[in-house]
Amino acid sequence: MDATAGRRVAWERRAFRNIDTVLLVVMGLLTIYGMLMVYSATNRSLVTLGEDPAFYLKKQLTFGLLGLVILVVSATVDYRLFKVYAPIAYVAVLGALLAVMVPHIGTRVSGAQRWITLLGFQFQPSELTKVILILMLAAFLSEVKGGLTLRDVLRAAGIAALPMALVFLQPDVGTSMAFAAILVALLLVARARARQLGILALIAVVSLFLGLQSGLVKDYQLARIGGFLDPDSDPQRAGYNRQQSEIAIGNGGLTGQGYLHGSQTNLDFVPAQHTDFIFTAIGEELGFSGAMVLLLLFGVLLWRGFRIALAAKDPFGFYVATAIVAMFAFQVFVNVGMTVGIMPITGIPLPFVSYGGTALMTNYLAVGLLLNIHMRRFK
Repeated sequence: MDATAGRRVAWERRAFRNIDTVLLVVMGLLTIYGMLMVYSATNRSLVTLGEDPAFYLKKQLTFGLLGLVILVVSATVDYRLFKVYAPIAYVAVLGALLAVMVPHIGTRVSGAQRWITLLGFQFQPSELTKVILILMLAAFLSEVKGGLTLRDVLRAAGIAALPMALVFLQPDVGTSMAFAAILVALLLVARARARQLGILALIAVVSLFLGLQSGLVKDYQLARIGGFLDPDSDPQRAGYNRQQSEIAIGNGGLTGQGYLHGSQTNLDFVPAQHTDFIFTAIGEELGFSGAMVLLLLFGVLLWRGFRIALAAKDPFGFYVATAIVAMFAFQVFVNVGMTVGIMPITGIPLPFVSYGGTALMTNYLAVGLLLNIHMRRFK
């Protein structure tokens, strides 16, 4: 072994001695928290149907084990290689998003065509696209020399606009909003000027107006916004989810009704409770104290991610870590916000907690990248 190879091996060993154990522990606790609540939100209805009460729990556990494999791989490979292959991955996910729209390839569930069925599992390309978009935008912005020009800002917006438009057509407004949040967060830390962001905002408003005029925005999506602004206007339809989620959380009080003993949860009053509305089961069964423990764990997760971003040794690592933190923060805020009535219902899952295989594995991929950047932060 020559001297260069020897130094490389020594450097890698040093890297693996600097794993952020706090981040790993918090991720594990959030995953366990989620699996317990997924079981609580689904077991009673599955028993009623004569099915295995642990059906969803077992599937989520399988997804978690696959996620661990993804985490190990994403943490082991030097993260600078992700910059090299980001354009290829970006083109691949755009192809997957296009394939979802093909009738015999994409799977339609509840009026939305967002999934591709592979080996008996439903794969949602839009979830993976979040991390790929982060890598692509970070790769682009890290190569910009000097301050951002308007052309740089528009190019970055164009990179985000392609997957955003494809996901919006599925339709999936929530994930489109997550893409926008990632873009804005990266432009802010890249020090885009207020005038440049203003022009970008004007383009977004015009695009939204054209979407409304062309009928791309569906009636039920407008009804959700109307239900958010005035939930009493149509309590049986647009405002139903919001009202039931607020009732469930209100039932919990300070300490909750007890694990597996939530009345609203057991009687299935809240739709999609094991996915988008999992926080209502937490609020009802574990109460305000249990919800605060969960939010504290998310706070620690975001703190560790922000700390990793500040310690990154290069702009690419800094941008990737910052965008991952922004992605998690946005999803937590919107998901919890829609269950307590301060945000419109958009269908964004709660990271690590909501049921969903692609989402869970994508979150593990994101944490793997954070670990990678942290381990290789040395010059």
